[in-house]
Amino acid sequence: MKAEHVHHLDNPNATTPPPAIDLVASVPAPPVPDDAEVMTILVTLPPGSEGNPPHRHTGPAFGYLIKGEMLFELEGEPERVIKAGEAFWEPGGDVIHYQDANNLSDEETTFVVTMFGVRGQPMLIPVSEEELEARRDRRAPRP
Repeated sequence: MKAEHVHHLDNPNATTPPPAIDLVASVPAPPVPDDAEVMTILVTLPPGSEGNPPHRHTGPAFGYLIKGEMLFELEGEPERVIKAGEAFWEPGGDVIHYQDANNLSDEETTFVVTMFGVRGQPMLIPVSEEELEARRDRRAPRP
């Protein structure tokens, strides 16, 4: 059974039209670390930026692409292009985030992301070359 989402309330006293609200993405409640710190960041990738090297997060992250295109890849999933107006999420924890590159060589890509992480730990935790090699079989085939 799917719940119906209500995103605005009727206002009989309103003198202007109601807000336009579109559901961009929805995921079941992911595990959030105990004593989580929640942060929202704005990321701007310069044209052609490779983004961050492979890393992981201590908790889930939810993002929305404002402008441009991002090449996005999580462990176990094929890489994909996320375009402006689309959302993305990752579960965090043990999952490796392989790519968050700008897919455009001539324009910036900008996104906002809200992360639920363990308080006092870094937002991004780099993954060593040794671990990448040991988990190579978990990465989806490359195009």
